Amino acid sequence: MHQISISEIQRNLHNLDNFDIIEVIDKKRNKIKGYFIESKYSSFVEELAHKVQSTNKEQTSLRGILHSYADSSKVDTEDSVWKQHLLKKYSK
Repeated sequence: MHQISISEIQRNLHNLDNFDIIEVIDKKRNKIKGYFIESKYSSFVEELAHKVQSTNKEQTSLRGILHSYADSSKVDTEDSVWKQHLLKKYSK
């Protein structure tokens, strides 16, 4: 993969024409800032973005489902249950 700096893009924009994927770096901070991807890959990138979004929604919805089963009236009594369990287990 070809790397190019931000200032290089500003000076020579035509350099982007010769590559499919270019990694844009910030040379002062030595960090990757992003990628330029040729438009022929746009459908592939959009498909990946939708998969990531759907995965994030599934994780959020699973947490919501578990939260809906939680009994809020037991929160105060469950606070020290784990500590008591550990004390029983390791005190023997």
